[in-house]
Amino acid sequence: MLYSPVPLHIPDGFLSLIVSIICWVLTVLVIGTAISRTNKSLGEKQIPLMGVMAAFIFAAQMINFPVAGGTSGHLLGGALAAIVLGPWAGMLVMTAVIAVQALLFQDGGLLVMGANILNMGLATAAIGYGLYRAVSGQSKTVKLAVTGLAAWLSVMAGALLTSLQLWLSGTSQLELVIPAMMGVHALIGLGEALITVFALGFILQTRPDLVGEGSESAKGSKAWIYIGGAVALIVVLLSPFASADPDGLERVAIDMGFINTGQSAPYNIIPDYTIPFLGETAASTIAAGVVGVIVVGLIIVLVGRGMKAKS
Repeated sequence: MLYSPVPLHIPDGFLSLIVSIICWVLTVLVIGTAISRTNKSLGEKQIPLMGVMAAFIFAAQMINFPVAGGTSGHLLGGALAAIVLGPWAGMLVMTAVIAVQALLFQDGGLLVMGANILNMGLATAAIGYGLYRAVSGQSKTVKLAVTGLAAWLSVMAGALLTSLQLWLSGTSQLELVIPAMMGVHALIGLGEALITVFALGFILQTRPDLVGEGSESAKGSKAWIYIGGAVALIVVLLSPFASADPDGLERVAIDMGFINTGQSAPYNIIPDYTIPFLGETAASTIAAGVVGVIVVGLIIVLVGRGMKAKS
């Protein structure tokens, strides 16, 4: 079934102004640290890898996979980005992806963007890298097993943070929203774990030298850059066939009756991942995805080069 993605991230209206501001403050502090630390460790060969990772995660997030109860989920990618790039560069990649989704595609609110970045980008990267780093000297099997656990936990952490923010905003009751969010995201996290383990396993099998914080050891041809970009574009081609079921947060909002508190963006550029003049067609969704892949990849490469020049 052809499908044009609907907004999947927290929209404006779900969180109170105070909670949104607190999330922005925390997010800005962490991103500032990430920029400072990345400045000190960024390798020249890591920059295109950051761009490819950003493009892949953006594309993968367009594809919702079905879970139980008429609900769908999609990859977050924070754990994968942090494991491959290191925690700080991974956080910057996730920040770029989520910001482009909100600003260009109206996927998630502007006022609550800090919360979306915190929940889906910063927390997931920290958990993913922390657990993977703890078994860095172990066998590949152990690394992949821990990677799957880290990916699952990162989804659960994002769901818990969102639940607490909804409760603190007065949008929902704590004793209701936590079981609802954690229950559905426990299933979504399994998909996250499978995708993350498969992707990291492929990288460890083919180019293990690419994995590591600030690694400058990646040698050889640049063929992997083009291969990575091609994979991202192939994933975009599959986006029209994503599940049309509501994602975890949307399902909880519908079931708990606060879905109508969400507010639409004050402007439209490429709304709902469709090119306006192409309508809601498969070609429109694919074209929008290609635009997103190119934009987010270029942003990360330009930011990386800027930081490398300063360092």
